[in-house]
Amino acid sequence: DLVALCEDRILKILANKDALFNADGSSNVTATNRVLGNAAPYSGEFGISTNPESFAAESYRAYFSDKVRGAIMRLSIDGLTPISDHGMKDWFRDNLKLSSNITGSYDDKKSEYNVTLHKGSYESGTSVTFKEDAKGWVSFKSFVPENAISCANEYYTFKNGKLWRHHNEIEGNANTFYGIYTNSSV
Repeated sequence: DLVALCEDRILKILANKDALFNADGSSNVTATNRVLGNAAPYSGEFGISTNPESFAAESYRAYFSDKVRGAIMRLSIDGLTPISDHGMKDWFRDNLKLSSNITGSYDDKKSEYNVTLHKGSYESGTSVTFKEDAKGWVSFKSFVPENAISCANEYYTFKNGKLWRHHNEIEGNANTFYGIYTNSSV
């Protein structure tokens, strides 16, 4: 099936199904699997708004923001779930609408969905992390990336057009992002 993330709805569209048709009106029938079938909406009134940059996928899960409804969503085998409701519902409702850009990424090494809400430019904003094992939002991050990606079980972010590798304990630069050290607190 094909999943279509629209502004106000998420759809599942049947794809690559065998079909018989008569293209020219003659009695010759042709078979093909290049057919899109019925579009069925997932239950829930959610979409990706105008923020496709918030989309991140891992295995059978997809994460994205719905700025209009003030929610961060997960699409998985069991359907749509507003994961922002896990202890941060009010925070996301207040802050998503103030965001100029919403960047999402999945950190394969830590198994976390990171979402950054930018305010104005890519220089300022807030990054927050959702972890499936904890079923909740586990951390505010001190880094504010322009974009991010996981590759070969490493997590990289981009800042000012430069690539930065995270979780690099070998070089002894824990809590240092984009050349700036940030003290940890609990």
